[in-house]
This record gives sequence, C-alpha cells and structure tokens, in this order.
Amino acid sequence: MSLYFAERYTYPFADPDNLARVMQYAASVSQDSVELKHEVCTFLKEYVPSSSSGPVIDPHEVLAEFPIQTFLTTNYDDLMMRALRHARTCHKEPTSRTSTWWDATADEFAIDEPSDLQPLIYHLHGHWDDPASLVLTEDDYLTYLVNLVEARASGAGLSLPATVLAAMTARPLLFVGYSLQDWNFRVLFHGLIRSMPINRRRRHVSVQLMPDLNTSMADADTRAQEYLERYLDGWSISIFIGSTQEFFGELRRRI
Repeated sequence: MSLYFAERYTYPFADPDNLARVMQYAASVSQDSVELKHEVCTFLKEYVPSSSSGPVIDPHEVLAEFPIQTFLTTNYDDLMMRALRHARTCHKEPTSRTSTWWDATADEFAIDEPSDLQPLIYHLHGHWDDPASLVLTEDDYLTYLVNLVEARASGAGLSLPATVLAAMTARPLLFVGYSLQDWNFRVLFHGLIRSMPINRRRRHVSVQLMPDLNTSMADADTRAQEYLERYLDGWSISIFIGSTQEFFGELRRRI
C-alpha cells in the first residue's frame, strides 16, 4: 500500500516503504487528510493480493482456532472478524470495537467481558468502516501517543476500555509482523507496554521483521539479532525473527 500511494502522490524521498511518512506527505499534497483516509479504505477493500506459487498460511485463521478472548489489532480491516466467524473448531460470535484515540477527553464505552466463544476485536488504530478513525500519518501517530501519555499523567490511566486494559496487563501478548522501525510497534511499545508497572508485566512474544542491514558489514545480521534480543528482553519480550508465514508455519508444526 505504501508503494502505491508513494507513486500516486509522487513521493520524492528515498523511503517509499515508510507508510506513515508517505501518508504524511500525501496529506500535505491533498490538503484533506480525511479524504485521503477514505481513499485508503477504498484501496484496502478492493485490494486483491497477488497469487503465490506456494501454500499460504493465513495468520488470522490460525489464531481463530485458539481460545483467545481479546484481539488487539492495528489493522484497519475485518480479516480477524471473518476468520473468527468461520473458525473450524467451534462457532464464534466476535464483537468489534474501535478506539477513540483522536479525543483525549472522550470516555471509552463499556465493553462486555469477552469469552472464548464471544471474543473481542479491538481496533487500536481505527477501522475501515470509519475512515476518519484511522491512525495513518505521522501526525496521527504522534497525537495517539500524546493522548495516551496525557491520559496516564492525569491519573485517568490509559485511554482504553477497562476490558482491553485488563487483557494487556494480565495476559501474555503476541505481537505479529512488526519491526522496531514501524510506527505501529513504536506507538504500541512506548505508549502501551512500557507504561505498564513492572510487577504487572507478563512474558510476551514478538514476531519481528529484521530491519534493513548494513550489507558492507560481515556480521551485521548477528549483531542486529543480538541487539533486538537485548532490547526487547529488558521489557519481557521474547522474539521470533522472521515473517508471519515462518512463525505460523512453525506454530502449526509444534501443535
């Protein structure tokens, strides 16, 4: 998606794969960030993935088979909802809710306690049925992070429903397909995970994509992996370095 909008808006910089920066530029060109978000939602709803030569594992379908009660997602789509509704092991009736991140003073609505058969999908960064709710540009990410910090500083805690906050603080978390360089991960990590009291942190797992490496350095891969392990282990996060396909392929083999 990033490359598509970089070309569409003639993005002039050397990092067209940086979605937040591309969208920040596109918003400045279009002069209407909400219309841009409508455009993004239309693109995502009409997008057809290219065919693959080999078998593809759908992470949503794999996760839908587990007795998970709360799904926190930074995706804008309905893929997790669809996977849960079509879970093979049992009939599930998921509920979807979207964050009101743009309004630091908003009171988050009450959410019924989720269960294995009635799980909650909470869209942290907006949903494509409400384009204005998308966390898309760099300004959006900064606003999201500032509002979280201000809510915590005011004594109100994180501006999240109690049900979501309980899931984040009392249960292990699985981060899928992020890189330390991603805005999604940076906001989640610095705005949410690092704000948890140490005595409440569980052991988490992150499926990490390896950042771009210095190819002129012979041991760049080893050094990068060691750094990632040290950095995240300090926050009780174990890492699996690889793609979502590799992770869920290994998960299926182990179960």
